[in-house]
Amino acid sequence: MENLKERKAVRSDIRNIAIIAHVDHGKTTLVDALLKQSGTFKENEEVEERVMDNIDLERERGITIMAKNTAIKYKDIKINIVDTPGHADFGGEVERTLKMVDGVILLVDAAEGPMPQTRFVLQKALEAGLTPLVVINKIDRQDARINEVIDEIYDLFIDLDATEDQLDFPIIYAIAKDGIAKENLEDDSTNMKPLFEKIINYMPAPTYDPEKGFQFLITSLDYDNYVGRLAIGRIFNGSVKVGQPVSVIKKDGKIIKGNIRALYTYEGLNKVEVKEAKAGDIVAIAGIDDIYIGETIADAENPESLPPITVEEPTISMIFSVNDSPFAGRSGKFLTSRHLRDRLFKETLTNVAIRVEDTENPEAFLVMGRGELQLSILAEMMRREGYEFQVSKPEVITKEENGQKLEPVERVVIDIPEEYVGIVTEKLGSRKGKMINMINHGFGRVRLEFLIPSRGLIGYRSEFKTDTKGEGLINAIFEGWEPWAGDIKTRKNGALVSDRKGVATPYAINGLQDRGIIFIDPGTEVYEGMVVGEHNRDNDLWVNITREKKLTNMRAASADEGIKIIPAKKMDFEKAMEWINNDELIEVTPDAIRIRKKDLKK
Repeated sequence: MENLKERKAVRSDIRNIAIIAHVDHGKTTLVDALLKQSGTFKENEEVEERVMDNIDLERERGITIMAKNTAIKYKDIKINIVDTPGHADFGGEVERTLKMVDGVILLVDAAEGPMPQTRFVLQKALEAGLTPLVVINKIDRQDARINEVIDEIYDLFIDLDATEDQLDFPIIYAIAKDGIAKENLEDDSTNMKPLFEKIINYMPAPTYDPEKGFQFLITSLDYDNYVGRLAIGRIFNGSVKVGQPVSVIKKDGKIIKGNIRALYTYEGLNKVEVKEAKAGDIVAIAGIDDIYIGETIADAENPESLPPITVEEPTISMIFSVNDSPFAGRSGKFLTSRHLRDRLFKETLTNVAIRVEDTENPEAFLVMGRGELQLSILAEMMRREGYEFQVSKPEVITKEENGQKLEPVERVVIDIPEEYVGIVTEKLGSRKGKMINMINHGFGRVRLEFLIPSRGLIGYRSEFKTDTKGEGLINAIFEGWEPWAGDIKTRKNGALVSDRKGVATPYAINGLQDRGIIFIDPGTEVYEGMVVGEHNRDNDLWVNITREKKLTNMRAASADEGIKIIPAKKMDFEKAMEWINNDELIEVTPDAIRIRKKDLKK
């Protein structure tokens, strides 16, 4: 075999890197600091915090959902930075992003250390042979334990079979929110310069084969109102110009022809139109509509395919169907099965980890994803866009192997104060969880690791928050497939169900408070079959929540004002998704989330 190294050319004016980290370890804040200090923004330009998180939901929840691209210039070298999500539910985003880069910055919190999502993304990066650079962030935290965290990072690398070269990673210490990075803890740095220098001097520049024609791998899709569909990815070999004819190699090997209508590269947070781009560039290409993630755009005459992208299988499914409740159509703009189907299939074009299938019922669609969070974010985005629909209880996806039924299993890492170890262990044990590790960090906090069937986690997170009085941290990541673990009983209580249409009254709610927990406020409109609370026994109870007090004289009317009503337990989409049983649905509309029985008649 001829020596490939001799045929490799280097593009030394570019670095392509991804930033990987667990949720909340400061990834997006670090990118903000790099953008600001590289002079990407003008002196007087107003820049908001966490400028990369541009979806409303990302800002509200403080998490990154979609991987995004940005680029900065430092000493005439262009650094393309890809911000990846830390949640395992968005793993589909992570796997694609890593195809575009040559190195990764692993960002770890100085107190929390490496967490399960860090493990997931790092494993993908090491398998892809990428060069790692470790940044320990939040070194100013009072509970920082820097030396132990460094040991934990080395243990993690060894555990993930890192090569000798990968284990020889440099470490930078940072306080991202103050825009400070240091090579040594005692250094007196006041800016990010040490990190910029390390990226340029340590991260590999892109290489390409000068004898090959144009090859570009589509790793994500976008849409522009002027030029239509945009294919985003990296040019691996060759170059491309506006107007140039190209071939698109489909996943099944078919080849279609097209023309490049427009080319964009990234500068700061903006897309900038260019006439030509070369190997190593990360670009967006417009002009070809029939394109999908994982396909190759190649030379028109001699098209050669790049290895396609594979994404891990979905583990959770839900049925999305047309809203047929008595209150349907009150607040939504998009109500029909055609609207719903078009929107769900549109999501699959840009979100590789979501799959949608038609069902026997033309008004219902099976939606599969990597976790509850991913499906709840999709539902919340659709609700805000004006869609109305109903959603069934989430179910795990199983598969058969050698006549055995297998189900997805999660690795759960829990960080809690010592006093809650008993209740957490007991609850997870009843959901078929097995404890595989327990570490006492001191500071009165303990870290537990469990392996548990994915279905055992459905409905557990809100219980966990209550059990640990909001002080616990829980993180789960897909571990693999194991034999079906048997029945898991999750919700023990029945529902309080309205037996008629009307408006909930304070008098009726007051009378029902000792029967269970109420989900709605007085004055809420209800219909027959709508769930208004949780019964404190295991059976459903149909109730009249619209009952009014019979007024016999004036004094009785004023006595009503003294009624003390316990505040309602409000059910947002995620809580409802965890709570419902198989005979119930969540009704999702722009102005309300309601829980209802599938069969509305008593």
